Amino acid sequence: MGDTCCLPFSLGSIKKLIEEQTNGTYVYSLKIGGNIVLDYESGFFIHPNKQVDYACKRLAQDKRLANGYNAIGFSQGGQFLRAVAQRCPEPPMRTLISLGGQHQGVFGLPKCPTLSTSTCESISKLLNVAAYEDWVQDELVQATYWHDPWHQNRYRTKSSFLADINNELLINKGYSENINKLRRFVMVKFLNDTIVQPKESQWFQFYIPGQDRLIQPLNETKVYQDLGLDLMHEQGKLQYLSTEGDHLAISKEWFIKNLVPLLLD
Repeated sequence: MGDTCCLPFSLGSIKKLIEEQTNGTYVYSLKIGGNIVLDYESGFFIHPNKQVDYACKRLAQDKRLANGYNAIGFSQGGQFLRAVAQRCPEPPMRTLISLGGQHQGVFGLPKCPTLSTSTCESISKLLNVAAYEDWVQDELVQATYWHDPWHQNRYRTKSSFLADINNELLINKGYSENINKLRRFVMVKFLNDTIVQPKESQWFQFYIPGQDRLIQPLNETKVYQDLGLDLMHEQGKLQYLSTEGDHLAISKEWFIKNLVPLLLD
């Protein structure tokens, strides 16, 4: 949200860092829509289902990825790439690293990266009152993973993206089977996050239904079994990492020490 694939001071620098630390390993940074403008706009206005479909087609066309690849998703890109793993098992995703991903959604948008305060406030107000209206679901990316714990049934039936990939409305056995094909699913939580609310969503946790203060452990939720995360846990495929700092405020040293080794397997 609020970034593009290849800016030299953001994801472009991550791409370069991985290449340097892995002796020139091929790194493909997805550009949604084919140009920088559309890539930026996709973070707010291109429905995740369209983004996932686009990503699946581009990955399938890249012969260098035919034997498998490791994936890193930043912020909302974490759950979008998980959808790629669940919906498009070819080419096979081996490791999925989610940095600050909102796997159980968000209920609150305290800050909007790169947007003015007034625009951020307008988006937040819209989500609070109309997130599950069809036109909002169609037009605003953040609405598709807005998770209102006070209105669980409305979330399940009206969420046009997150409720589907979390098997919360209908059980798609293919989603469970495909996510279990991963060798590992690594979730990184930022302990002082001021953007993701609740920050525990980064570890696939969320509020206990009917309130917005207490967090429910993942293994007590329906999604844990319905998505096959219990099987991944039994096989040691779920990994939880944490780091100090605000949303995506990660040091080069921490990245190299904790994440680069996972990309070499």
